[in-house]
This record gives sequence, C-alpha cells and structure tokens, in this order.
Amino acid sequence: MNRFWLVNYPKGVPADVDWTRYSSLVQLLEEAFAAYRQRNAYVCLGKTLTFGQIDEMSRAFAAWLQARGLAKGDRVAIMLPNLLQYPVALAGVLRAGLTVVNVNPLYTPRELEHQLADCGARAIVILENFIAPMQPVIAGSPVQHVVVCGVLDLLAPGKPTGPDAALPDTIRFNAMIEEGARLPYQPVPLTGEDVAFLQYTGGTTGVSKGATLVHRNVIANVLQSEAWMQPALTNPKKGPPPEQLNFVCALPLYHIFGMTVCCLLGMRVGGFNILIPNPRDLPALVKEIRPYKVHLFPAVNTLYNALAHNEEFCTLDWSGLRVSNAGGMAVQRAVAERWLKVTGCPICEGYGLSETSPSATCNPTDTDEYNGTIGLPMPSTEIEILDDGGKPVALGERGEIAIRGPQVMVGYWQHPEETAKVMTSDGFFKSGDIGIMDERGYVRIVDRKKDMILVSGFNVYPNEVEDVIADCPGVLECAAVGVPDRNSGEAVKVFVVRRDQALTEHDVMAYARQHLTGYKRPKVVEFRQELPKTNVGKILRRELRDEELRKI
Repeated sequence: MNRFWLVNYPKGVPADVDWTRYSSLVQLLEEAFAAYRQRNAYVCLGKTLTFGQIDEMSRAFAAWLQARGLAKGDRVAIMLPNLLQYPVALAGVLRAGLTVVNVNPLYTPRELEHQLADCGARAIVILENFIAPMQPVIAGSPVQHVVVCGVLDLLAPGKPTGPDAALPDTIRFNAMIEEGARLPYQPVPLTGEDVAFLQYTGGTTGVSKGATLVHRNVIANVLQSEAWMQPALTNPKKGPPPEQLNFVCALPLYHIFGMTVCCLLGMRVGGFNILIPNPRDLPALVKEIRPYKVHLFPAVNTLYNALAHNEEFCTLDWSGLRVSNAGGMAVQRAVAERWLKVTGCPICEGYGLSETSPSATCNPTDTDEYNGTIGLPMPSTEIEILDDGGKPVALGERGEIAIRGPQVMVGYWQHPEETAKVMTSDGFFKSGDIGIMDERGYVRIVDRKKDMILVSGFNVYPNEVEDVIADCPGVLECAAVGVPDRNSGEAVKVFVVRRDQALTEHDVMAYARQHLTGYKRPKVVEFRQELPKTNVGKILRRELRDEELRKI
C-alpha cells in the first residue's frame, strides 16, 4: 500500500518500528528492570515502588502462580483499580508465561460472570472491597486461586486489611509475595505469537468479547507510541528532554489505553507513573500530582474538560508538560482550547481500540493547535476507508475506518464468527467507525455506524452536533442521540450538563440555530446532573438512547 502520509510525519519519527527486537513483553520488562533498577517506577497514595521492587515482587508472584500448577497459556484475571499491586500483578502473570485478563473492578456480578466464563480464568487478583458481592460468581467460575488485595497492603505492610473471603485457595497479596519469594521461578520460553492479553471490549455495541492480543501486538504498540512522542520530548522550545519522564496515570490501568500508554510504555522508557485510583475525585487527583513536574498526561475529553475548569488544577505548574495525549472519545474544540490556555500544552488527539492494542492513529506531538482530526496512521500502520462492500473509497469520502498493522489483534477469543465479521481477507480490521481521510493522510472521525441519526433521510452524526453544543456558553458536557419522531423518522435530542445553572433550553436551541443546519438541530433538550460514562469517561450514548426507547 502507498503510505503517502509518511511525508507529513514529524521529523525524527520513523516509518516503521522493529517489534522483532523483543521476543516477548517479558524481555521488554526485564530489560527495563535491569536498566532502571534504582529508579522510582510508581507512586500511589504517597508510597513509591522502584523498578527493582517491581522486579522482585513480580518474580515472586510468577513463582507462586507456577507453584499452583498454572501453565503457559492459562488465564489470570486482574480486577484492580490503579494501585501499586497492579503493575506487580501484570508483570508477574506475564513472567509466569500466562495470559492477563483485565477486568473492570466496577463490573456487576453479571458482567464478571460472563467474562470469567468466557475466558476460563484459573486465578483472579481482586480488591477486597469487591469480594463480598462477587463470591457467588467466583465460586461458580473456573477460578481456582484467589489473591485478595487491600488498599493498604503496600502502604503499611503487615497491617490487617480485612477478613479473607470464604473461597478455596484464597491468599492475601502480602502473604502471597512472601510465599512466592521462597519458591523457585522458572522462566518460560515465549514468542511474539503467544497470547499476552485478553482485552475485553466495552460491550457498547453488543456482548463483550475478548480481543486476543499476542506479545507482538503490544510490543509493537509500545514502540510505536514511544517513537511518536519523540518530537515533543526533543522540542527545543521546551528545553532538553527530561532525565526521567513523569506520567499522570489517571486512565484505568485495566483499560487498554492506560495499560499500554502508561504502564507498559512507562516501564519501557524508565518513566515514573503517578497512579490515580479515582480520577473523578478531582481534589485528590490535584493533591497527588502537585509535588511533581508532569511531562505526559494521557486522558479522555471529559477528564481534560473537568480539570481545565478546576481552580486548584489551574494553579499547578505546567511548564514541564510535553504531551497531552487524548483518546477514547472525540476531543471537543472548546475543551482543547481551554486545556491549551491552562497548561500551554496542546491536546494531541489519537485513535485506537482494544483490538489495536490500542493506538492506530495520532496527531503529531509537536502540533500547536486543535485540528479536529485523529491524526496520521502510526508507524508500521496502514489505514483504509472502506465502503459497505469493503472496497476503498476515494480520499475525502466517508467510509468505515479499517486498520492493518502489527498491533492488530489475532481475533476475538473463542469467537471465530465474530472475528470473521471484522477482519478482511487481506488483514485489515474493520473498526465500525465512520471516517474520512484527506489528501495529507489525516483521518477525521464522523461517528460510529450505530450512533448515526437518520432525520428525514439525512445522516446526522452526533459528534458534529455535540461539538457545536459544547461550545455554547454555559454548557459543561453534552451528548446527542436519535429519538423516534413521527414526522422525520428520527429527531436529534441533546442531553446537557450545565456549567451555568442559568442556561435554558431556549439558549441551547438559539445557539444551535446559529451553527447547525435545520435537520441537524436538536428538537429536544434535556438537562442532566451527569451523563452515563464508561470506566474511562467515554459518554455512553447507548444508555441514553435505550432510556428513550423504554419511554415509548
């Protein structure tokens, strides 16, 4: 394929990365442990862990798992928020030759039951707070070994953190590490084609499925992300590159964005991750990051928006910030402009999915303005825009975004029929997102297929409506969905969270009349205190749409 967009790459970014330099993620991690042994790697609630400590504890965990009879390819679920135990668990599972299954700790019992049954996990690492409601689910699942974590485990070793669960072979995290440290660890031969992660999709378009990511997929994406951020790190306007990069890890580590961009990339470059267990607690977040000069701040639009309007956050020193990398949902112009004003660092919007480990495209990190696109294809990545028949459309025309590259999953776990629906015969993954590629190679998201609103035969894309309404004075957040309409088939309804309580429906409608053509204007405006969101802050239009359908 003619990757014509390469001429628009920033200086110093390669066309390709060599993911074959590592046989597995274990080799990548162990190289980092050796090179940065004395450096601090993570901090959470005031407690730090060095790379050397992560090395020792993850080795102990790997030995403990092997002693329990878990063998290469077995799955281990990790159901933790952003705590120090997470990187230990992740590295330990991989070093034992096993597969990590990330689990959202906010899952309901029904959701956990589905995921454990689907992946067949033999062990789970779980926060004690979630044990009680999950006991029946775990007891009825394939799980045979349970490691229970307490928030204070690594903050105050030896301090009791609650009763053990009444489950077979249950052990506290600290006791497991002590036991594992006395056991022999046997390195497991791994290749790039061995399964590293089952990363379950959010389920926003149906039943949650496990994207099967092999070691090669994630190694490639870590190296792609590292190469892509170099122009920002070497920008002479910001001074020399920092000796150690400080990441704000407010993204959940169990989510593919946080896991790859913070956890794994952070360890690969010897970075320091400031773990934020609850990013919705803005005062706590500000308190955690205040002592540090932050260099990288990956986040989603909703978090950028909330922080940019937080008075305490705006008083912090942002002179060291090099990269504000956004993904997960569309960045709105109003948010991008506010963030730039507060921090002096433009939001660099990218795009990816669980199925692509995740990054597929990104705007250059030396950009200085918001452009409304998701950027250029990453190194070693090809993008095609396909019509409904699966054929490429002309530049500038709408179609489904399809991705080919070393970061693309090998398929959905035990769902060959679902894999066949999304993979083309020549290896492109069909994302389900509608986009346009321009003559420079920049891609702009139009919307997800299922979110499109059909008004009297005209396509209305919610992103466009939301981008306009978000700019309306007094609006904090908004979401647009289609609702049944007797005359036009569907009409646009907008849900709005006010920043200014004086804002009225008339104000929103008047602003829409100024900036949207007739069929795109909202017919109904509903004010809410908050909008439903996924674990990473992506607004769930589906939930809003389902609410409307239930009213009929």
